[in-house]
Amino acid sequence: MANVGGMQRVSLKLHEALKEHPTPPHVESILLRSTWRWTAYKVPFFLGKAAWRIRQAVLREEADVVLFSSMVTASLAVPLRGFFDRHNVKATTIAHGLDVTLKVRPYQWFVPRVFDALDAVLPVSRATGEACMARGMPADQVHVVPNGIDLDRYAPPQQKPEMRATLKRTLGSEAAPLPDDALLLCSVGRQVKRKGFAWFVEHVMPTLPENVYYWIAGDGPESESIQRAIDRNNLNDRVRQLGRIPNLDLARLYRGSDLFIMPNIPVDGDMEGFGVVMLEAGQCGCPSIAARLEGIQDVITEGENGHLVSSQDPAAFREAILQYNHASDRLRAASKRAVRHTEASFGWKAVAQQYIDVLQSVVHPDMPTSGDTLPGHEVELHPADESQPAQPAS
Repeated sequence: MANVGGMQRVSLKLHEALKEHPTPPHVESILLRSTWRWTAYKVPFFLGKAAWRIRQAVLREEADVVLFSSMVTASLAVPLRGFFDRHNVKATTIAHGLDVTLKVRPYQWFVPRVFDALDAVLPVSRATGEACMARGMPADQVHVVPNGIDLDRYAPPQQKPEMRATLKRTLGSEAAPLPDDALLLCSVGRQVKRKGFAWFVEHVMPTLPENVYYWIAGDGPESESIQRAIDRNNLNDRVRQLGRIPNLDLARLYRGSDLFIMPNIPVDGDMEGFGVVMLEAGQCGCPSIAARLEGIQDVITEGENGHLVSSQDPAAFREAILQYNHASDRLRAASKRAVRHTEASFGWKAVAQQYIDVLQSVVHPDMPTSGDTLPGHEVELHPADESQPAQPAS
């Protein structure tokens, strides 16, 4: 369960959205059902079984296009390429970011070969698309489709005092109480270096007024570095690591906080492919202050669901945050804009239609893609964690 979230959640939600789509294509899914602990052991057997099932579907003439959920499952396109060509079946994949850029030499040797075996790649952001093209994918075969969000996952936000009181009651600390006049910042995600949590604690929090607090949900290898930054700057009363929290408490954190912070920093061989947590925060009425970096730029529309600032620029983060300090009217307006923009732009129904349009254009390049249905069948392949993740991480 240590890394469940981003790619797995996208696969599950896209699968549901395509299944619920009111018109064709017909979707046939091949799923890996496993807890995270056993996934690595099950993947090789899953890939073998998936290859056999795909071949059977193609031989029965039940597939026009195969949509792999990531570059990991897309590795099957390499041995199946000749078979697909003989039966006029297209091979496509979603690309998330790290599944393209993972800095392991044998893996990077293999990535271009996977691209050679594909007819199209659907990266979740322009930054991921650029990483694909840098590794040999032709630009005309790269079609950016953003991640989506389940509009039913969280109830509409309530009045801020109510939501703040609920948050304090469930996640508050007697040792470090949250004052009534606090401007509460929050971050959610797996604590890895690229997320920039330790950097933000070290370089931004000490410059902010005493009434600005910062709560971080999630865990990971950078937890100790974050705590050292907290201790070094005497911030234990204002910065808290909440650890992994249940989904119900996650919603309370989003709703009870004033601003969501996405302080990513560049890390060689790693990247933020998108940032679903910013959509979750926006749906709960929590606008984002985020680094202008990688796939984050495709999530935040300036002034609508938050603000983009230069990565590793303490002054820029400070300025963006302080415009909301002691500015309740401005915060309320920003909260309403974030909800409206998130729901209008990133609902899974709309995103699923974008996938269908792209797949239609790959199978039938001469047909229009203005919402027309994709004739025939579509096979969607993705491993999915069957267990219920308590903490999404992007």
